[in-house]
Parts: sequence; C-alpha cells; structure tokens
Amino acid sequence: MDYLLDLLNSSEYPFDVVHDFIFDRTRSVRQDLSIQNLVNEQAIHIYEDVIKFHILSHQRLARSCKDSDASSLCYLNTEQLMKCLLSLFDMYHIVHKNDSHNTRKAEYYSFFVLLHLGCKIPRMADSLSLWYSQLPASVVRSKEMIFARTILRCYHLGNFKRFFCMIAADASDLQMCLVEPFLNEVRARALMYFNHSGYKPQHHPLTHLSEILMIEELELENLCSICGLQISGSGDTKSFAPKQTSFSLPSSISHSSGLHISREIER
Repeated sequence: MDYLLDLLNSSEYPFDVVHDFIFDRTRSVRQDLSIQNLVNEQAIHIYEDVIKFHILSHQRLARSCKDSDASSLCYLNTEQLMKCLLSLFDMYHIVHKNDSHNTRKAEYYSFFVLLHLGCKIPRMADSLSLWYSQLPASVVRSKEMIFARTILRCYHLGNFKRFFCMIAADASDLQMCLVEPFLNEVRARALMYFNHSGYKPQHHPLTHLSEILMIEELELENLCSICGLQISGSGDTKSFAPKQTSFSLPSSISHSSGLHISREIER
C-alpha cells in the first residue's frame, strides 16, 4: 500500500493511467482481505489508505473530467469510494466496538456525508437520517461530523455564504479534496438564486459575488457564461442583471484548479 500510494505523485504517466494501475491493485488487496476474512487493526489501516487514494483521485479526476471516459472514471472511483467506506464502517463496528474515543474514524464517517453533496453519485439504500441514528453518539457529536452535516444542510437550504465560509475555515485537507469537485455545482445553484432575486435595475456585481462564492472573478464570469447569464460593464464594474430567462443550470461543469479555497494535499 505504501508503494501504491507513492505512485500518486508520479509525473511519468498521465494521472488516469496511474489511477487505473492503483485502482486495480487496491481492489485486489481488498479482495484478498475479504477472502482471508481479515478484520483487524491492520485491515482498517489498509482500508483507510485505499479510501485516501480514492479521495485524492476524486479531486484530481474531477479537475481533468473533460470527456465521457473521464466522467465514467469519476463515477467508478466514487462508487468504489462509497463501498470502501461502508466496508470500513463495518470493520470499525467489529474492531472498535468498545472504543468510543477513536479520533480518526469520525473524519471517515464525515466523508460519507460529504459525498451526498453531489447530484450524480451512487446512492445507498438507507437514508442519511436512518444512518445517523445508527452511529455512536461520540461520532455524531464530533467536530468532523458536525462540519459535514452543517455543510450538507447549508447546501440544501441555499445558505451559500455560510457554506463557503465554513469550508474555508474548518475543512480538513481530505474533506477539502472531497468537496472541491462539487463547488462549481454549488456556485451555479447560488447564481440561480441570485438571478431569481432582486429587480432588473439592481445588478449583481461580480466583485461582490466572487467574494461570497470564493472564486476568482474571471472564473466567475466564465461560470456565468456557462449558465447563460449576460454580463454587462467592464473592468471592476462587471455585473449581471437578475431575472434573465436565458439562465439554466448546466448538466455538467468543469472544475477549475484555480479556486480561492482549493488545497493540495501531500501524503
């Protein structure tokens, strides 16, 4: 596993090639653990490393997701990530059943919640509410889980200012890797709300919106164009008028690496 994770930093081949190589071998490692019925602390560490690989891939594949093949890689990676998380939670229940103060597992539980930000992820059978009720109280009250649940709530309520402020202030590196591919989707939804609010003479300045949505103004202008919004003005006075009927939520949005709050993570 150490050898495979070191390959993530390789620049000799394109990342999708590196990802496929590691993907196949980590899946074989998981199959080996399953065949031998190994459920112990070492198996937990291995699964946590596999999940780390899928999370880092989640971010990097989304940044390069420009065609249908890359999109399918993103989906398969996310699907395996969710399956790995559920297997890890079963191991936590068996190995850490009497350990309610494990500091590491709360963050891994939060990953499962954050994956529900996306509108195109593989869904599991049980609802999140039922899933929450089955968690140890120490996990539900942890700062990692409180962060993830608050982020998800802000997303559904449209509280985008708090959404981005919390991510910038409280997200761990791996949580940031998970959230980043969803940021432009959230920004597009925010633009929808801004477009529907206010009166036509009261334009929304891009400088102000870029601060709220934590994105470079040039990137925001490009996102507005993708959503069908007409920009007026020039220089520092660019803005868009609300009530534009040309607005539409794009079916897919490319993910820029030049975001204010994106962070790289080193192993």
